[in-house]
Amino acid sequence: MSYGISRARARQLLDQHLQNPNLIKHCLASEAVMRALARHFGEDEELWGLTGLLHDLDVEATAGDLSRHTHETVRILREEGVAEEILEAIRMHNEEAHGEQRSERFHHALAAGETITGLIIASALVYPDKKLASVKPKSVRKRYKEKLFAAGANREIIAECEQIGIPIPEFCDLCLCAMQGIADDLGL
Repeated sequence: MSYGISRARARQLLDQHLQNPNLIKHCLASEAVMRALARHFGEDEELWGLTGLLHDLDVEATAGDLSRHTHETVRILREEGVAEEILEAIRMHNEEAHGEQRSERFHHALAAGETITGLIIASALVYPDKKLASVKPKSVRKRYKEKLFAAGANREIIAECEQIGIPIPEFCDLCLCAMQGIADDLGL
């Protein structure tokens, strides 16, 4: 399948548009989670991974303004010739900017998957060694229930995993495992 972009070019764009190393790590974590979700569902791992990698390309340019976030990303990627399926999933991960609700599994997966990365990273950072290897699945599930812990990780969006057939405990486990697989890239 043609995605209109290679992973190498996607990574170049990420480095070109994002300066904050933590945002780049968030995108790498989202890519890993999306690849794991694609494997879980028997979907196209490259398509889902590229979408996770590129989903927040404009977050610095829009200064986190959710009413504008994703518009610039879609424009940039459309000029690159990126597949419409990727653009639509990126667009839909931020419902606020478009006034539409997610209805496709791919869209729910991206929204829930990119959101849980913050909860998992925060879970690692409370350990003395600050390593993902120290985080147990049970710990992520416990932290998910603590609404004040990593409060920016919207639990309602994470819970969209249930709309695509993955119970929250299983989703936490799958996403933690995916991120542990790239712990060195994340510096965790």
